[in-house]
Amino acid sequence: MAPCASLLLPLFAILATLPIIQSVPTFFPGPSYDQSLAKIPKASKPKIPYKTHYFPQVLDHFTFQPKSSKIFYQKYLVNSHYWHRGAPIFVYTGNEGDIEWFAANTGFLLDIAPKFRALLVFIEHRFYGESMPFGNKSYKSAETLGYLNSQQALADFALLIRSLKHNLSSEASPVVVFGGSYGGMLAAWFRMKYPHIAIGALASSAPILQFDDITPWSSFYDAVSQDFKEASLNCYEVIKGSWAELEALSAQKEGLAELSRTFRACQDLHSLDSVWEWLWSAFVYTAMVNYPTEANFMMPLPAYPVQAMCKIIDGFPSGASKITRVFAAASLYYNYSRAEKCFKLEHGPDAHGLHGWNWQACTEMVMPMTCSEESMFPTSSFSYKEFAEDCMKTFGVKPRPHWITTEFGGKRIDLVLKRSGGNIIFSNGMQDPWSRGGVLKNISSSIIALVTEKGAHHVDFRSATKDDPEWLKELRRQEVEIIQGWIDQYYPDLKRTNKE
Repeated sequence: MAPCASLLLPLFAILATLPIIQSVPTFFPGPSYDQSLAKIPKASKPKIPYKTHYFPQVLDHFTFQPKSSKIFYQKYLVNSHYWHRGAPIFVYTGNEGDIEWFAANTGFLLDIAPKFRALLVFIEHRFYGESMPFGNKSYKSAETLGYLNSQQALADFALLIRSLKHNLSSEASPVVVFGGSYGGMLAAWFRMKYPHIAIGALASSAPILQFDDITPWSSFYDAVSQDFKEASLNCYEVIKGSWAELEALSAQKEGLAELSRTFRACQDLHSLDSVWEWLWSAFVYTAMVNYPTEANFMMPLPAYPVQAMCKIIDGFPSGASKITRVFAAASLYYNYSRAEKCFKLEHGPDAHGLHGWNWQACTEMVMPMTCSEESMFPTSSFSYKEFAEDCMKTFGVKPRPHWITTEFGGKRIDLVLKRSGGNIIFSNGMQDPWSRGGVLKNISSSIIALVTEKGAHHVDFRSATKDDPEWLKELRRQEVEIIQGWIDQYYPDLKRTNKE
């Protein structure tokens, strides 16, 4: 058994069938699929105050081959309740999944829409949700998936926004883009690439520096571990020691059968990897969504769920096994509602339409990760050679590990953006392990880093509640104030331009 589960992306299970490797599982920023979501029906849709539209989108924005002009219908959501012609347009740059999911979990825009009289638009990312360029054959091969990348997605947003403004007879409306996680990366990159379309961007929990060697490869899992260590040193040590205990049990003759019973698996387990992934996912996602109030983003969870997990582990008598303790803790993530009689540790469905990320991770979104000695996870290395071989075997393509930093930059970003960028807010919470790959210091007077010590993964985008702590209220207040400043500057500039 390798130190880490034998796959690259347990959230998408892209390489779950590969032989043992020394590469660490890579959890992609933001909403990401894992087996825990298997109980959510695919057909269930969140109730959100948006009207659904479909835009005739161009397949390929960057070539003029005959099939480049093929049209597919891109889904987008609109709320115009507070808007009037000429008022701002707030656009959410869609992530790797169904757009309704992101709209339902970005109540911040609905909260601030009345103040700005803003039109709210959520655009679904190509190859996700219903926005499939080749219908149910979109994931068929590299021939179709070759049109799935961040540059095409940004061009989609640009074309749709321009068309929308034209159709609304509101060409003068200022546009601000918003995004969380991968969507936050897209929002920041959109402002850099299309400054003539968006006057500013709010990029929440956007790890745009998680590429190449800009950020230490062990930083993500070190941060997850630090969250648990801060909650309880004993909790951290129990989790850290549980992997060896699991491996020893699985090596016994009836070890997997016993693990199937201990973990209340719906079907008998065939590999220890599925148990590792199940636990690994629970601890990582809980650290990411360690929100200060109850939430139902990845799963229903209490306020500060990391602390709640550690309280469970610390509550066992001294003679209890580490396996029993970590199972009980992970059950908080998978079964806080106490509705589950068994757990589907293997072969869960894709509840939110996220599997396109497999392709993106094997082409341009190469984020190397390792586990250090300080991590509560087993130590591991990253092998680009093995990673590339896995991608070639799965898709027949070779990753381009340096393409993102070539296309969008990243190295010495402070020097670059200070001279070439403006009007971007990078918001990060240090409880979120993805914060280590984010922009954590101000770059200029108009490229601002808002960092909160207790913040989790794009917590600022969640709907305001009466239980929100003061630091979260202050964070949102600062974001609104900065955006207001952009808009206040825009209209006088527009008026002067029209007079000239």
